[in-house]
Amino acid sequence: MTQSLRALLIACLACGFAWAPQARAEDALDCHLKFNLEGWSAFYKTASGTGVVSCSNGDHLPVTIVSRGGGLTFGKSRITDGVGEFTGIANIHDVLGSYAAAEAHIGAVKSRQVQVVTKGNVSLALKGKGDGWDIGVSLASFTLKPR
Repeated sequence: MTQSLRALLIACLACGFAWAPQARAEDALDCHLKFNLEGWSAFYKTASGTGVVSCSNGDHLPVTIVSRGGGLTFGKSRITDGVGEFTGIANIHDVLGSYAAAEAHIGAVKSRQVQVVTKGNVSLALKGKGDGWDIGVSLASFTLKPR
């Protein structure tokens, strides 16, 4: 390859990168989750529920929530009127998929849940109030699927 052809190729590539769309913080969507979740655990932990994701651009997405995992954990709980806040969202469908979750929990009668789950560069901070009883440490997946 001649040097002039190589220089032209490098210049074209540089222009292409300069004009390529870049993800910017101001382009990120502000998305929130409202949810209800109910589950139990006896070494194996399972929970399921429903929710709705709402984003700042007006998009809404009804979701099904499934959480499965295990550890040294026992109990039964229900979260009602839970809320979550996403970071790293460019499109509402970025919220779908499986998130990694690690938690330590203890609660009796009226309990609270606070948890952060991650999936690549997307994070979801969850909080909610509920009832039931639980104690333990677990590793789990937290999955959002479209309803």
